[in-house]
Amino acid sequence: MPPPSSLTQRLRETRVGHAARSVDRIWARHPRWSLAAKGALAASVAWFVATLLPSPLSDYAYYAPLGAVVATGRTVMRSARSAAQAAGAVVVGAVIARLTALLDLPGFVAIAVVVAVAILVAGWRGFGPLGDWVITSALIVLIIGSSDSLGFVGAYAGLVALGAAIGALVNAALPPLLLVPSAIELDRLRDQLADQLDALADGLHGEEPPSPEEWDDRRREIQPMLERATAAVEESKESVRANVRARRRSQEVELLLARSETLRVTAEMVEDISRLVMRWERDDDHEVAFGPRVRPVVADALETYARVLRASQDEESSAEVDTVAAGLRDVVRSERQAGGEDFFVAGTVVLALERGAGALRLREAHGDGRVSGSGHDPGTPELRRRPA
Repeated sequence: MPPPSSLTQRLRETRVGHAARSVDRIWARHPRWSLAAKGALAASVAWFVATLLPSPLSDYAYYAPLGAVVATGRTVMRSARSAAQAAGAVVVGAVIARLTALLDLPGFVAIAVVVAVAILVAGWRGFGPLGDWVITSALIVLIIGSSDSLGFVGAYAGLVALGAAIGALVNAALPPLLLVPSAIELDRLRDQLADQLDALADGLHGEEPPSPEEWDDRRREIQPMLERATAAVEESKESVRANVRARRRSQEVELLLARSETLRVTAEMVEDISRLVMRWERDDDHEVAFGPRVRPVVADALETYARVLRASQDEESSAEVDTVAAGLRDVVRSERQAGGEDFFVAGTVVLALERGAGALRLREAHGDGRVSGSGHDPGTPELRRRPA
């Protein structure tokens, strides 16, 4: 039996480790906290460095933190890009102001010329969202730097560029890896898709098909969630570039991208099925898509797929969907032979379920796929298109 001191130390390490993991999870779920901390650090360092520089640079040290804050971005690549754009915009604005000053125009005319030219130049795509800095820089240099033009222009442009470089370096040293926000958005999309499948199944369980108004009540908004999830994943992909942390979590990155593709295709499938079912299986249509015998079987199949879509990894998931898809196929085949109808919509549902079963087998092969710190279970397969 270990001595009491050893047990105490082990308990302390366990508590510390648990607390550290809890903090890491909270930190990962709120990337803006990290952004605020790094922005504050970069601004402080930039100010300190600027005050150490010789005059006239140290006289305008407050411009360095401004550049540092602008260059502190949510990803390493975005931070580097912002640093370059900010520095370029400041220099171009200063040049516009100095060239205008050489014309010796009246004050109100000079300001009008500077603003007009700066606005035109700021629209250049290379400046991105920091194009307005051209206008700001031009006005500051024209108005404030008139008494000490060369000294002020050099200090202003140089300190903003210095601060931007420091901001980019801080971001590179403490790189964000934005996996958890994407995982959360993908989970929300997954749940919305499953809710839509359940809503379709609920409508099909009735003795009669729903009315168009009842179907409208069961419609879920999928496209906005898909767009948010896609944007979050794109930001995650950008955060991986030039990020040393990404190497240690490469498997999580791959699984996240696989989930994104899975849900993108799944969203297309669910929207297609929803559109067909709501259009052709309703009470104001004499030629319904399913009819009383096929309708409950389709409902059960959609419920099964929704439940499996929400579930975590399960070796029986694909087999369960295979079973309901085969059962629906048998019923459709039997009804076709009995009545001669084609049951096109029912056949489409069968094909969608079979694609889903294949995707679940890929999910089972990938393993858990949980993103550390998210607190969410992906529960979603990787889905690839079958060749036509």
